[in-house]
Amino acid sequence: MSEATAPQIGESFVGEGVNAAHINTVLGDRGGPTGVAWATALASPSAGHVPFVAVLQPSLPVKPMTLFVTKSAPAGEVHGNMIWGPAQAGVAAGVADAVADGVIPESFTQTAALIAAVWVNPGADDADAVYRNNRLATATALRNGATGEPTLDRILDARHRPANPFYTAPE
Repeated sequence: MSEATAPQIGESFVGEGVNAAHINTVLGDRGGPTGVAWATALASPSAGHVPFVAVLQPSLPVKPMTLFVTKSAPAGEVHGNMIWGPAQAGVAAGVADAVADGVIPESFTQTAALIAAVWVNPGADDADAVYRNNRLATATALRNGATGEPTLDRILDARHRPANPFYTAPE
């Protein structure tokens, strides 16, 4: 990637109920605005929101370097453990999957910065489901960012029937 390359922005929602994953990604060059945002977020934690580098194992950060940013403050010990444990592992594995699948070229892994904004429901109760959903949501968000998904036709087609896990517009 280069400074002339626009950051790739992706989104994905995977799963159902309290163990679903909602991921937003921004992938760009470390020397460009994505790198600035990455460093700024890491250096500027706020109450309940402490961005951290996603790791596959202790002292083994995934590449490209991935900043895990929580969308909600931990609501207690169990919720915190779901964020720092299976959600982080899922995000790191999803990034590695994107590299292995060629969605993120290996040549970008040393020069790119990735920000992953991650939602973990405070009611999450199945660590393995949280892991699986975050892994797939991360890989999908990165693929969507790389390919420009969703298409404008798909967006315009869905505009009269918006729906999400919390609301469905009447027809």
